[in-house]
Amino acid sequence: MRHVPFFRWVLTLGVVLFACSVGLDSVRSELPEARQIDLSVVDEKPDGTCRVRWVDPYQKKVREAPYHCDAGRADSLKAPQYFDHRGYGWESGFMITEGPDRGNLEDLTAEPDLGASGVLLLLGVPLIGVGLIGGNLRALPRVMGVRAGLVRRATRLSEAAAWAAEDYERALAAVREAEHRALPSRASGGTPDPRLVTALWALREAGPQARETAALARALADRTHALLHYAAPAAGLRTMLRAGPSARLNAEGALNDLRWLLADAERNGLPERFAQTSVDLLRGQESDQATLAAQADYTRNPDAYHALLAQLTGPEPESRPRATPARRAPQRYGRR
Repeated sequence: MRHVPFFRWVLTLGVVLFACSVGLDSVRSELPEARQIDLSVVDEKPDGTCRVRWVDPYQKKVREAPYHCDAGRADSLKAPQYFDHRGYGWESGFMITEGPDRGNLEDLTAEPDLGASGVLLLLGVPLIGVGLIGGNLRALPRVMGVRAGLVRRATRLSEAAAWAAEDYERALAAVREAEHRALPSRASGGTPDPRLVTALWALREAGPQARETAALARALADRTHALLHYAAPAAGLRTMLRAGPSARLNAEGALNDLRWLLADAERNGLPERFAQTSVDLLRGQESDQATLAAQADYTRNPDAYHALLAQLTGPEPESRPRATPARRAPQRYGRR
């Protein structure tokens, strides 16, 4: 079951509504132009309710209408303190200069009409808030489940184990490919196949423990590869956010097993052991120095090469390397 991005859709809807509100507001006709004029306050109440007079240049007459004055303005602007031979006070206002209402005073106390853009804005902003807060709260447990460092360490261990196993199998394959050219006996005094001698020399350099190390490396690589498959969502923030509940549960169990395997491998020095085995086996790659070293070593101790060849080409003995103990994977693995 994949993660359902509910809050992401809520956030998207809120952003769409907000964008529609902005679009409608931008295409809506602007308020008519107005200019500030002086008003004569004929009568005024303590709460600011008043009647004012002004000169309407469009109708070319003096007009009078109710208005809401600023009750908190200075007393020197109010009657009778204000210097006016008619005994009126003073106030300022805005007169509309265009449209059918030109010459009228602009009513600053009127409640603005929200309209469609305002309704969309009131709906969009809460949805954006819910989407952001809810999405972050929902993502918090998934973000805390990211263990990128642990996954990287397990990946490096798996790669080192796989390389050690592959290098041993490559060296063993080189011996078997040249098997038809057997080493000459000491009595015959023949010249051995350089490729066979070089491959055997590489295995001798790796030591008798190379077979056990390679078997252990292959088992550990297979084990960690399976666990890394289930732990993949925990490798990064993006993958963890996209994972569903089932995948996150599998990743948590796989991380626990990987943590235990890494601790056991590092305690036993397996990373260094795998790396050293790979280095020793890679010395047998076809090169003049490796061939000369192999021929010199074969000349000094041919019996050891005969014994090693017989051991490698004979029946495969039952080997039981000391593998890193692996706990049984939780039953939830593989459940989707």
